[in-house]
Amino acid sequence: MPRTLSAPVTVAFDYTRSTGPVIGRFLTGLRDGVVVGARTSEGRVVIPPPEYDPVTHQPTTDFVEVSSSGSVTSWVWVPEPVAGQPFDRPFAWALVTLDGADVPFLHALDVSSADEVSTGMRVQVRWAAERAGAITDIACFEPADDGAGAIVPFPGDDVVSGVVTPVELDYVYAASPEESAFYRGLAEGRLLGQRCPTCHKVYIPPRSACPTDGSPTTDEVELPETGTVTTFCIVNVPFLGQKITPPYVSAYVLLDGADIAFLHLILDIPAEEVHMGLRVKAVWKPREEWGTTIENISHFAPTGEPDADYDTYKNQL
Repeated sequence: MPRTLSAPVTVAFDYTRSTGPVIGRFLTGLRDGVVVGARTSEGRVVIPPPEYDPVTHQPTTDFVEVSSSGSVTSWVWVPEPVAGQPFDRPFAWALVTLDGADVPFLHALDVSSADEVSTGMRVQVRWAAERAGAITDIACFEPADDGAGAIVPFPGDDVVSGVVTPVELDYVYAASPEESAFYRGLAEGRLLGQRCPTCHKVYIPPRSACPTDGSPTTDEVELPETGTVTTFCIVNVPFLGQKITPPYVSAYVLLDGADIAFLHLILDIPAEEVHMGLRVKAVWKPREEWGTTIENISHFAPTGEPDADYDTYKNQL
Protein backbone atom coordinates (compact mmCIF):
# COMPACT_ATOMS: atom_id res chain seq x y z
CA MET A 1 0.00 0.00 0.00
CA PRO A 2 1.40 3.49 -0.86
CA ARG A 3 2.66 5.56 2.03
CA THR A 4 0.16 8.06 3.43
CA LEU A 5 0.99 11.71 2.94
CA SER A 6 1.68 14.33 5.58
CA ALA A 7 2.65 17.98 5.43
CA PRO A 8 3.43 20.83 7.83
CA VAL A 9 0.63 23.37 8.12
CA THR A 10 0.68 26.87 9.61
CA VAL A 11 -2.53 28.66 10.52
CA ALA A 12 -1.80 32.31 11.29
CA PHE A 13 -3.56 35.65 11.52
CA ASP A 14 -3.15 39.01 13.24
CA TYR A 15 -5.72 39.55 16.00
CA THR A 16 -6.59 43.23 16.42
CA ARG A 17 -8.40 44.47 19.51
CA SER A 18 -9.11 47.76 21.25
CA THR A 19 -7.54 48.01 24.69
CA GLY A 20 -10.10 50.04 26.60
CA PRO A 21 -9.14 52.59 29.28
CA VAL A 22 -7.58 50.13 31.77
CA ILE A 23 -5.35 47.89 29.64
CA GLY A 24 -4.68 50.93 27.45
CA ARG A 25 -3.29 52.76 30.47
CA PHE A 26 -1.10 49.79 31.37
CA LEU A 27 0.29 49.49 27.81
CA THR A 28 0.79 53.24 27.54
CA GLY A 29 2.83 53.04 30.74
CA LEU A 30 5.01 50.25 29.31
CA ARG A 31 5.62 52.31 26.20
CA ASP A 32 6.73 55.19 28.44
CA GLY A 33 8.88 52.99 30.69
CA VAL A 34 6.47 52.86 33.65
CA VAL A 35 4.73 49.83 35.17
CA VAL A 36 1.13 50.67 36.08
CA GLY A 37 -1.05 48.51 38.31
CA ALA A 38 -4.43 49.00 39.95
CA ARG A 39 -5.52 48.90 43.60
CA THR A 40 -8.55 46.73 44.26
CA SER A 41 -11.23 47.29 46.88
CA GLU A 42 -9.25 44.98 49.17
CA GLY A 43 -6.21 47.26 48.92
CA ARG A 44 -4.14 44.85 46.83
CA VAL A 45 -2.15 46.23 43.89
CA VAL A 46 -2.51 44.00 40.83
CA ILE A 47 -0.40 43.95 37.65
CA PRO A 48 -1.60 44.03 34.89
CA PRO A 49 -4.58 46.02 36.20
CA PRO A 50 -7.93 44.20 35.98
CA GLU A 51 -10.68 46.00 34.13
CA TYR A 52 -13.12 45.24 36.94
CA ASP A 53 -12.64 44.81 40.67
CA PRO A 54 -12.73 41.06 41.45
CA VAL A 55 -14.85 41.64 44.58
CA THR A 56 -17.17 44.55 43.82
CA HIS A 57 -17.20 44.06 40.03
CA GLN A 58 -16.97 47.83 39.62
CA PRO A 59 -14.74 49.36 36.90
CA THR A 60 -11.12 49.83 37.98
CA THR A 61 -10.22 53.47 38.61
CA ASP A 62 -7.42 53.55 41.23
CA PHE A 63 -4.16 53.23 39.27
CA VAL A 64 -0.74 52.89 40.90
CA GLU A 65 2.77 53.17 39.48
CA VAL A 66 5.04 50.46 40.88
CA SER A 67 8.74 49.81 40.73
CA SER A 68 10.42 48.13 37.78
CA SER A 69 12.35 45.96 40.26
CA GLY A 70 11.05 43.10 42.34
CA SER A 71 11.52 39.57 43.64
CA VAL A 72 11.06 36.17 42.00
CA THR A 73 8.12 34.37 43.58
CA SER A 74 8.44 31.17 41.55
CA TRP A 75 10.00 30.09 38.27
CA VAL A 76 10.45 27.32 35.73
CA TRP A 77 13.45 26.63 33.49
CA VAL A 78 13.01 26.38 29.70
CA PRO A 79 15.93 24.31 28.34
CA GLU A 80 14.60 24.13 24.76
CA PRO A 81 12.73 27.27 23.65
CA VAL A 82 10.16 26.97 20.89
CA ALA A 83 9.25 29.42 18.13
CA GLY A 84 7.66 32.61 19.34
CA GLN A 85 9.21 32.59 22.81
CA PRO A 86 11.27 35.60 23.96
CA PHE A 87 14.65 33.88 23.47
CA ASP A 88 16.17 31.28 21.15
CA ARG A 89 18.39 30.09 24.02
CA PRO A 90 17.52 28.56 27.40
CA PHE A 91 15.81 30.96 29.82
CA ALA A 92 13.34 30.98 32.71
CA TRP A 93 9.71 31.93 33.01
CA ALA A 94 9.33 33.73 36.33
CA LEU A 95 6.54 35.10 38.47
CA VAL A 96 7.92 38.42 39.73
CA THR A 97 6.33 40.49 42.48
CA LEU A 98 7.37 44.06 41.72
CA ASP A 99 8.01 46.40 44.61
CA GLY A 100 4.74 48.11 45.39
CA ALA A 101 2.62 45.27 43.98
CA ASP A 102 0.88 42.44 45.82
CA VAL A 103 0.36 40.02 42.94
CA PRO A 104 3.19 38.44 40.88
CA PHE A 105 3.63 39.20 37.21
CA LEU A 106 4.69 36.58 34.63
CA HIS A 107 7.51 37.32 32.20
CA ALA A 108 10.79 35.91 30.88
CA LEU A 109 13.95 36.02 33.01
CA ASP A 110 17.24 36.17 31.12
CA VAL A 111 19.90 34.09 32.89
CA SER A 112 22.44 31.70 31.42
CA SER A 113 21.63 28.66 33.55
CA ALA A 114 19.05 27.35 35.99
CA ASP A 115 21.68 27.58 38.74
CA GLU A 116 21.43 31.37 38.54
CA VAL A 117 17.72 31.41 39.42
CA SER A 118 16.28 31.18 42.90
CA THR A 119 13.03 32.06 44.59
CA GLY A 120 13.41 35.45 46.24
CA MET A 121 16.21 36.69 43.96
CA ARG A 122 16.06 40.36 43.04
CA VAL A 123 15.38 41.18 39.41
CA GLN A 124 14.61 44.25 37.32
CA VAL A 125 12.94 45.07 34.04
CA ARG A 126 15.05 45.21 30.91
CA TRP A 127 13.19 47.59 28.65
CA ALA A 128 13.06 47.09 24.91
CA ALA A 129 15.04 49.65 22.93
CA GLU A 130 11.99 50.39 20.79
CA ARG A 131 8.58 50.35 22.42
CA ALA A 132 5.11 50.55 20.92
CA GLY A 133 2.68 49.90 23.79
CA ALA A 134 2.78 46.10 24.07
CA ILE A 135 3.79 43.53 26.68
CA THR A 136 6.99 43.03 24.69
CA ASP A 137 8.02 46.57 25.67
CA ILE A 138 9.39 44.68 28.65
CA ALA A 139 12.05 42.69 26.83
CA CYS A 140 12.53 40.50 29.91
CA PHE A 141 13.61 40.56 33.53
CA GLU A 142 17.30 40.32 34.46
CA PRO A 143 19.20 40.00 37.74
CA ALA A 144 19.08 43.36 39.55
CA ASP A 145 22.06 45.67 39.80
CA ASP A 146 22.32 49.04 41.55
CA GLY A 147 19.70 50.68 39.37
CA ALA A 148 16.58 49.97 37.37
CA GLY A 149 16.67 48.88 33.74
CA ALA A 150 17.70 51.61 31.35
CA ILE A 151 14.79 53.45 29.75
CA VAL A 152 14.85 54.90 26.25
CA PRO A 153 12.51 57.93 26.27
CA PHE A 154 9.50 57.70 23.98
CA PRO A 155 8.49 60.92 22.22
CA GLY A 156 4.77 61.57 22.33
CA ASP A 157 1.89 61.44 24.77
CA ASP A 158 -0.88 59.65 22.88
CA VAL A 159 -2.70 56.84 24.67
CA VAL A 160 -2.42 53.26 23.39
CA SER A 161 -5.92 52.36 22.26
CA GLY A 162 -5.36 49.18 20.23
CA VAL A 163 -2.98 46.27 19.87
CA VAL A 164 -2.25 43.78 17.11
CA THR A 165 -1.35 40.29 18.33
CA PRO A 166 -0.01 37.70 15.85
CA VAL A 167 -1.62 34.30 16.40
CA GLU A 168 0.03 31.23 14.89
CA LEU A 169 -0.43 27.48 15.10
CA ASP A 170 2.02 25.05 13.53
CA TYR A 171 1.11 21.39 13.14
CA VAL A 172 1.65 18.39 10.88
CA TYR A 173 -1.40 17.20 8.97
CA ALA A 174 -1.44 13.47 8.33
CA ALA A 175 -3.76 12.46 5.49
CA SER A 176 -5.75 9.26 5.61
CA PRO A 177 -5.03 6.59 2.94
CA GLU A 178 -8.10 7.78 1.02
CA GLU A 179 -7.05 11.42 1.21
CA SER A 180 -3.51 10.47 0.20
CA ALA A 181 -4.89 8.82 -2.93
CA PHE A 182 -6.89 11.99 -3.63
CA TYR A 183 -3.81 14.22 -3.35
CA ARG A 184 -1.69 11.85 -5.48
CA GLY A 185 -4.45 11.94 -8.07
CA LEU A 186 -4.28 15.74 -8.13
CA ALA A 187 -0.55 15.46 -8.90
CA GLU A 188 -1.60 13.47 -11.98
CA GLY A 189 -4.38 15.86 -12.99
CA ARG A 190 -7.14 13.51 -11.80
CA LEU A 191 -10.05 14.04 -9.39
CA LEU A 192 -10.46 10.91 -7.29
CA GLY A 193 -13.29 10.30 -4.85
CA GLN A 194 -14.58 7.32 -2.90
CA ARG A 195 -17.94 5.58 -3.20
CA CYS A 196 -19.82 4.02 -0.31
CA PRO A 197 -20.62 0.40 -1.23
CA THR A 198 -23.83 0.54 0.81
CA CYS A 199 -25.60 3.77 -0.17
CA HIS A 200 -23.47 4.41 -3.30
CA LYS A 201 -22.80 8.06 -2.44
CA VAL A 202 -19.57 9.49 -3.82
CA TYR A 203 -17.43 11.74 -1.66
CA ILE A 204 -14.69 14.10 -2.83
CA PRO A 205 -12.43 14.85 -1.11
CA PRO A 206 -12.89 11.25 0.02
CA ARG A 207 -13.86 10.04 3.48
CA SER A 208 -12.58 6.87 5.12
CA ALA A 209 -16.14 5.99 6.06
CA CYS A 210 -19.53 7.06 4.76
CA PRO A 211 -21.03 9.68 7.12
CA THR A 212 -24.51 8.43 6.21
CA ASP A 213 -24.22 4.75 7.21
CA GLY A 214 -20.65 4.30 8.49
CA SER A 215 -19.58 1.89 5.77
CA PRO A 216 -15.90 2.01 4.69
CA THR A 217 -15.61 3.84 1.37
CA THR A 218 -13.63 1.20 -0.47
CA ASP A 219 -14.52 2.02 -4.09
CA GLU A 220 -12.35 4.60 -5.85
CA VAL A 221 -14.12 6.79 -8.43
CA GLU A 222 -12.58 9.22 -10.92
CA LEU A 223 -14.81 12.26 -11.42
CA PRO A 224 -14.98 14.76 -14.30
CA GLU A 225 -13.68 18.33 -14.05
CA THR A 226 -17.14 19.85 -14.47
CA GLY A 227 -19.69 20.64 -11.82
CA THR A 228 -22.33 23.00 -10.48
CA VAL A 229 -22.17 25.94 -8.08
CA THR A 230 -24.44 25.18 -5.13
CA THR A 231 -23.87 28.01 -2.66
CA PHE A 232 -21.35 30.84 -2.76
CA CYS A 233 -20.01 33.95 -1.05
CA ILE A 234 -18.78 37.18 -2.65
CA VAL A 235 -15.64 38.31 -0.82
CA ASN A 236 -15.57 42.12 -0.65
CA VAL A 237 -13.41 42.72 2.43
CA PRO A 238 -9.62 42.81 2.05
CA PHE A 239 -7.51 40.98 4.64
CA LEU A 240 -3.86 40.31 5.37
CA GLY A 241 -2.31 37.75 3.04
CA GLN A 242 -5.10 37.97 0.46
CA LYS A 243 -3.89 36.78 -2.95
CA ILE A 244 -6.80 38.02 -5.06
CA THR A 245 -8.14 41.56 -5.21
CA PRO A 246 -11.81 41.74 -4.08
CA PRO A 247 -14.47 41.28 -5.14
CA TYR A 248 -14.21 37.59 -5.94
CA VAL A 249 -16.28 34.49 -5.30
CA SER A 250 -15.65 31.51 -3.06
CA ALA A 251 -18.17 28.78 -3.85
CA TYR A 252 -19.12 25.18 -3.17
CA VAL A 253 -18.80 23.17 -6.36
CA LEU A 254 -20.65 19.89 -6.77
CA LEU A 255 -18.70 17.85 -9.30
CA ASP A 256 -20.77 15.76 -11.70
CA GLY A 257 -21.27 12.37 -10.12
CA ALA A 258 -20.39 13.50 -6.58
CA ASP A 259 -22.70 13.68 -3.58
CA ILE A 260 -20.85 16.37 -1.67
CA ALA A 261 -19.61 19.79 -2.78
CA PHE A 262 -16.18 21.23 -2.00
CA LEU A 263 -14.97 24.81 -1.67
CA HIS A 264 -12.99 26.60 -4.37
CA LEU A 265 -12.68 29.89 -6.24
CA ILE A 266 -14.90 30.98 -9.13
CA LEU A 267 -13.08 33.32 -11.53
CA ASP A 268 -13.25 34.40 -15.20
CA ILE A 269 -16.70 35.86 -14.55
CA PRO A 270 -17.83 39.08 -12.83
CA ALA A 271 -18.57 38.35 -9.17
CA GLU A 272 -22.08 39.73 -9.45
CA GLU A 273 -22.91 37.24 -12.22
CA VAL A 274 -22.12 34.10 -10.18
CA HIS A 275 -25.28 32.29 -9.10
CA MET A 276 -26.58 28.96 -7.85
CA GLY A 277 -26.77 26.38 -10.62
CA LEU A 278 -23.92 27.91 -12.63
CA ARG A 279 -22.07 25.24 -14.57
CA VAL A 280 -18.29 25.40 -14.09
CA LYS A 281 -15.11 23.51 -14.94
CA ALA A 282 -11.68 23.22 -13.33
CA VAL A 283 -8.89 25.47 -14.59
CA TRP A 284 -5.55 23.85 -13.80
CA LYS A 285 -2.27 25.60 -13.19
CA PRO A 286 0.64 24.80 -15.54
CA ARG A 287 1.77 21.21 -14.99
CA GLU A 288 5.23 22.28 -13.80
CA GLU A 289 3.56 23.96 -10.82
CA TRP A 290 1.65 20.88 -9.69
CA GLY A 291 2.14 19.18 -6.37
CA THR A 292 0.02 17.00 -4.12
CA THR A 293 -2.42 19.82 -3.36
CA ILE A 294 -5.87 21.08 -4.31
CA GLU A 295 -4.11 24.30 -5.40
CA ASN A 296 -3.15 22.45 -8.61
CA ILE A 297 -6.59 23.70 -9.64
CA SER A 298 -6.23 27.46 -9.96
CA HIS A 299 -9.99 28.05 -9.94
CA PHE A 300 -13.25 27.07 -11.59
CA ALA A 301 -14.65 28.97 -14.57
CA PRO A 302 -18.03 28.95 -16.36
CA THR A 303 -18.48 26.25 -18.99
CA GLY A 304 -21.03 28.23 -21.01
CA GLU A 305 -23.64 25.48 -20.55
CA PRO A 306 -27.19 26.21 -19.42
CA ASP A 307 -27.68 26.33 -15.65
CA ALA A 308 -28.22 23.05 -13.85
CA ASP A 309 -31.74 22.24 -12.77
CA TYR A 310 -32.31 22.98 -9.08
CA ASP A 311 -33.44 19.41 -8.42
CA THR A 312 -29.97 18.11 -9.38
CA TYR A 313 -28.26 19.86 -6.47
CA LYS A 314 -30.97 20.77 -3.94
CA ASN A 315 -29.90 17.97 -1.58
CA GLN A 316 -26.29 19.18 -1.50
CA LEU A 317 -26.90 22.74 -0.28
